[in-house]
Parts: sequence; C-alpha cells; structure tokens
Amino acid sequence: MRVIVTLACTETGDRNYMTSKNKRTHPNRLELRKYSPRLKKYTLHRETR
Repeated sequence: MRVIVTLACTETGDRNYMTSKNKRTHPNRLELRKYSPRLKKYTLHRETR
C-alpha cells in the first residue's frame, strides 16, 4: 500500500524530493519542512499529484 510521492517547495515550486508514504495510514497530502537548495533555507514542501 506504499506509494512514491514527490515533494514540491511551496515558495519556489521546485520538486526537490521523492519519498514514499502509506496511503492507508496517511490519506491526506504530506507536508514536511525540507531544505530548498535554491533558497538555501528550510521551507515547507507539499506532496504533489
């Protein structure tokens, strides 16, 4: 039930990271604070479709 999802930066729109999640336990979109290389700081990254 695990799927691979792409995380995009909310400020620049860059798709910097890929990760996996369990859709059964986390049905909503994933949001993590990750490092954005373009901005050189930590920003909120959201799961894209």
